[in-house]
Amino acid sequence: MSNKPIGFFDSGVGGTSIWKEVNLLLPNENTIYLADSKNAPYGEKSKETILSYSIKNTEFLLEKGCKLIVVACNTATTNTISKLRSMYDVPFIGIEPAIKPAALQSKNNVVGILATKGTLSSELFAKTSEKFASEITIIEQVGEGLVELIESGQLNSPKTKELLEIYIKPMLELKTDYIVLGCTHYPYLIPQIKKIVGNGVSIIDSGEAVAKQTKAILLKNDLLNLSAKKSNHQFYTNTNTEVLKTILGIVPENTTIEFADF
Repeated sequence: MSNKPIGFFDSGVGGTSIWKEVNLLLPNENTIYLADSKNAPYGEKSKETILSYSIKNTEFLLEKGCKLIVVACNTATTNTISKLRSMYDVPFIGIEPAIKPAALQSKNNVVGILATKGTLSSELFAKTSEKFASEITIIEQVGEGLVELIESGQLNSPKTKELLEIYIKPMLELKTDYIVLGCTHYPYLIPQIKKIVGNGVSIIDSGEAVAKQTKAILLKNDLLNLSAKKSNHQFYTNTNTEVLKTILGIVPENTTIEFADF
């Protein structure tokens, strides 16, 4: 079992930000990544629709023999992970906005959350906010349109810059000193966000924490790959592979990027 791959799925290419952190921490692990870009973004869809996509993605990865699945999508995690865990025997790792570290470290007690509608309106997000951020001001902002721009490769377009300024400047006016990225697509916008916020605002995403949790669960279940063989990485997308290739950049040896009609 330990040689079997870790599976990842997201509503597109954004979850590769999580994959990169996991691969950095666990370079011996074989991986399979599934980008459901055809149905992106999940954040605007109903909970029932998100669940149906998540089940489809999970079963694709299980058919490929995955030993653990990382739901590399905030919206899918907050809306479906409890159901997925009840349906399947493999361990699942979920992604939640990093509210806790931001709330603990904020000096101004003002934290901005940039996320999808599906994440911000979820019950899990509400519980997390209440638990860790009840005594600070949370500024919630739906990043409408950002996922679509990233999925079309427009990371540095004027439209992307315009939307980011619209979403982030009100946070700065309210003295936000931490901005939490609540969508796995958004780390790819950090260079643009930094130009807007300057040096006085910290930006937090969940990638490193997810990688550490993945390692912990693999160890707990005796699934860590200790093989000396070079790892294999398979990426699948149901749209054009070029955006996925661009987002990934330089990839390890033994990596394939393919179209899959799912």
